[in-house]
Amino acid sequence: MAPLRVTALPAFDDNYLWLIHGVDGADRHVAVVDPGDAAVVEAALAAGGYTLDAILVTHHHGDHTGGVAKLATAHRCPVYGPATESIPARTHPVTGGDTVLLPTLGLTFDVLDVPGHTAGHIAYVGHDALFCGDTLFSAGCGRLFEGTPAQMLASLAQFKALPADTAVYCAHEYTASNVRFALAVEPGNPELVAYADVVADLRSEGLATIPSSIGRELAVNPFLRSETPAVQQAVWREAGVASADAVETFRLLREWKNRYR
Repeated sequence: MAPLRVTALPAFDDNYLWLIHGVDGADRHVAVVDPGDAAVVEAALAAGGYTLDAILVTHHHGDHTGGVAKLATAHRCPVYGPATESIPARTHPVTGGDTVLLPTLGLTFDVLDVPGHTAGHIAYVGHDALFCGDTLFSAGCGRLFEGTPAQMLASLAQFKALPADTAVYCAHEYTASNVRFALAVEPGNPELVAYADVVADLRSEGLATIPSSIGRELAVNPFLRSETPAVQQAVWREAGVASADAVETFRLLREWKNRYR
């Protein structure tokens, strides 16, 4: 099968809404992930002559759901979203282990429960692509607004188990700031140093750093590397502790990022 075609729709200051195109001649049929702004989506649909057949939502925050009701009404399409969160116009509540079938696009996605950023956050994975909302970012992860460090660590472990070539479609362009923090944690990581140059070049040209890949994130993302010795030692040194278990180390790492400037 040909690689999944996904179009980035920039919105607000740094959001990406993702337009997923159908396969096998169905590329004019699309689904949209986390449409916080209906106007941005409508403009893309009109420009491309696309038919919106489904809306996929990862969590309840307004920059991910603000356009859902308007789009669902205008296009009479189903809305998939986390079963345990309040999602506008949701028609299909889904949870981990469920499957989302999009027959007009010829696509199927598996649902993962990935609490941490919010209590009911989910992700969609399929066709060598991961739509992870605000759980994983390139070189970073989401803040823990509702979940616990243990939950987020377990959620990220699910992503780490995916094939290395899985494309990572996260919801924000946070990569440059995340890389600066990652370098503070692990300055001796040669792959991270090289990635910092790539990111700087892309951003200097106004280009997106997303999608990333699971393989790349395993090499450069401190939140996927929190159990590696170099990251552990840096975290413990910053926190002034001799050692900590995996969950506590992750908590300290996330707190370090929260206050990093």
